[in-house]
Amino acid sequence: MVAMISLAAGTCARAMDWIALHEKADQITVQEALENVERNSESMKDLYVLGLVYLNQYETQSARQVFQKIKAQDASTVEARWGMAEVLRREHRYDESVPVLEALEKEYPDFAPALITLAYIHYIQRDYNGAVKLTGEVINMGQDNVDASNYLRAHGLYAAAKGMLAHYGGPFSKAVNGAAVLKHLHIIQKIRPGSPVVNFGLGSYYMLIPKILGRDLNKAEDYLQKTIEADPLFPDPYVRLAQIFRVRGDNKKYQDLLEKALQLDPANELALDIRSRECHFICLTD
Repeated sequence: MVAMISLAAGTCARAMDWIALHEKADQITVQEALENVERNSESMKDLYVLGLVYLNQYETQSARQVFQKIKAQDASTVEARWGMAEVLRREHRYDESVPVLEALEKEYPDFAPALITLAYIHYIQRDYNGAVKLTGEVINMGQDNVDASNYLRAHGLYAAAKGMLAHYGGPFSKAVNGAAVLKHLHIIQKIRPGSPVVNFGLGSYYMLIPKILGRDLNKAEDYLQKTIEADPLFPDPYVRLAQIFRVRGDNKKYQDLLEKALQLDPANELALDIRSRECHFICLTD
């Protein structure tokens, strides 16, 4: 289907209202997006929405085909350049993704999707300050200047990076950065209660917070289960849930959940880190 789609050469990429297009992609199915492209085969906007919907459904290779199609018509298209960089991130090809994202950051500092993708890479490479900086920039743009999903991701990733800084920092860092975690998760909860972003964040928070500060594995399990129910193709909640079962002594459940995460993404850094017991992303202790 994608291979048959054509575009009008010379379409102006910056004419796209990327915020509206990201919002639209969050509200339609793959089938609806494909039908829109079939009706408007020369519309770069409809094609971009299709690529976003594929990303939402974790259909990375289909998304790649779409963004390549746009880029073939106009190599300067900002949205397609970001889309390809996001595909590369999901393929863990960071050396190829980062230069594109850094160029976009300089050229279009208000294009939030590129900042969020780059922030994810900083986080996974354990540059937590870098992740905080980029997500903070997106948050400071304000909710009206960012699509809802990327605005929520900014708060969620900001909270995650602050949590890692708290974990590895001294007493002052634990107090200051630790307080920021729950603050930003509550912001997400207020904007979109029950979203996978907030459920995963709260599940991780109640699982990893020190016992003296309120660790609650039952509450963590509930949040993580809700994350999986809402977003079953997202590997990370399976890994965090697996850790809970490991501490409880259920090794079979631990192995099953970890295996599920690696089936979804064989190169998932969190799953590989926990399985190897390197614990860069924090192993749960008794």
